[in-house]
Amino acid sequence: MTLITKTSDLKAFCERAAKSPYIMVDTEFVRETTYWPQLCLIQVGLADEAVAIDPLVKEMDLQPFFDLLQNQHVIKVFHSGRQDVEIFYHLTGQIPKPLFDTQIAGMVCGFGESVGYDVLVQKYAKVSIDKSSRYTHWAQRPLTEKQLTYALGDVIHLRIIYEKLYARILEEDRLHWLQEEVDILTDPRTYMIDPYDVWQKIRVRTPRPRMLAILREIAAWREITAQKRNIPRGRMVRDEVMIELAAASPRTASELGRMRGLSSSFIEGKDGKIVLELIEKAHALPLEDCPQVKKEGASPPGASALMEMLRLLLKIKAEKYHVAPKLIATSADLETIARSPDPQVPALEGWRREVFGNAALALKTGKVAIGIKNHKITLIPLE
Repeated sequence: MTLITKTSDLKAFCERAAKSPYIMVDTEFVRETTYWPQLCLIQVGLADEAVAIDPLVKEMDLQPFFDLLQNQHVIKVFHSGRQDVEIFYHLTGQIPKPLFDTQIAGMVCGFGESVGYDVLVQKYAKVSIDKSSRYTHWAQRPLTEKQLTYALGDVIHLRIIYEKLYARILEEDRLHWLQEEVDILTDPRTYMIDPYDVWQKIRVRTPRPRMLAILREIAAWREITAQKRNIPRGRMVRDEVMIELAAASPRTASELGRMRGLSSSFIEGKDGKIVLELIEKAHALPLEDCPQVKKEGASPPGASALMEMLRLLLKIKAEKYHVAPKLIATSADLETIARSPDPQVPALEGWRREVFGNAALALKTGKVAIGIKNHKITLIPLE
């Protein structure tokens, strides 16, 4: 077992790794008290070697590893790698490429939604993972041998999983399915947050345009400030408090002081003053520039019944192709197809259209029906 704590050792390892066609990568991090995840350990596996890199060593220069992540001749294999990729993107401004994600590959190969690493290890490596160290505080030092063994297990078994899944994907001619999903994972826009869009993720029961304008301003300020201070959003202002601020719309320090969920230091300090200024800014907006409340239009006749038929069609297609239903279409996709005269959803693009989208549109337009044939549910052409 190797723990790399010197830049010279890291450089030597990365030179060896650069000769491999692929490497397995995982990270351990903490982010309970920060906005940005704190990278605490990097695990890298080769065909015959696995190491842990300690990024918390002050003298450690991670540049040799960052260069390896950008080596176009070496595939970087992750499992459920979105957070790992986010960490490296935040640290370097670059996304590891080329990339393979075994969780996505598992979904493409029919292992269900968000298949766990332990499931794939059991399937392909025939071993069970000891999870007793999964709640380790990875920022604490020194790490025990047991903790390092656990961490390295996340890349040691990843090699055989990658090889088996990749071979199966090639055999079933689904590499383009996988690539469409990986393209999302490696798109910088996936990790970019527009502060003025954050409010849309906050659920408001009885929204009004002016209220939403206030919420938009406060949520954007919270996002920007939390990033600068590197603290969790909720430690700035909780979502429910922002909703109350937007609804009550306090205009003075006295009114702000009567709000629940805000500390006296917040109310009396710079943050409280800024919030009042943001509320005034939102009130000064013309009503047409405020976020508009989406009105639910009348559903077309038969939309609810069509939704049920689309769910059944999705089940049929998922079983036929042995792929997770969620990977083909989401509930939102189905609803849009059922209710919109011109649906524009991922389920009607790329490989999803081949597998499901064309049949869904044919079902919607009455060109096919769902029936029973030879004791099996199937599609029956009507034209």
